[in-house]
Amino acid sequence: MLPERSKEVARRLRAVGVPGEIREMPGSTRTAADAAAALGCETGAIAGSLVFLSGEEPVLVLTSGRHRVDTEALALRLGWQPLIRAKPEQVRRATGQAIGGVAPLGHPEALPTVVDSALADYERVWAAGGTPRTVFPTTHDELVRITDGRSLPVASEE
Repeated sequence: MLPERSKEVARRLRAVGVPGEIREMPGSTRTAADAAAALGCETGAIAGSLVFLSGEEPVLVLTSGRHRVDTEALALRLGWQPLIRAKPEQVRRATGQAIGGVAPLGHPEALPTVVDSALADYERVWAAGGTPRTVFPTTHDELVRITDGRSLPVASEE
């Protein structure tokens, strides 16, 4: 039995034709390292969901767990105002979900989304399923499709 937030994400995933099922893990998958350990995969195959504010607008960055987002470079690439990490209450307001469990979809309103191009290095990636203990399998291309996102490098070393 999935948590209610994850059920909503599962409904949205089915509606957009995603075949992967949401799994509830026995422990936290709040961090990329936690999720990778629980799933037995590389940390880079974890699609971390980070919410930033560009001006007043929340934006979602789905990043490979193998690196950090270079917010200055990404804002320049996109022609956006500086990216400031959203506070927990701002994340919940924008997504309806808690930090550590933000799914790529299932938010009250669609968010502008950037999908880290480094996720394309993995045949399968794992994204949060709406809570800090739920995940689902997906791919880079599927994340771009279901979020209507843009695939871009998000780390300074790329």
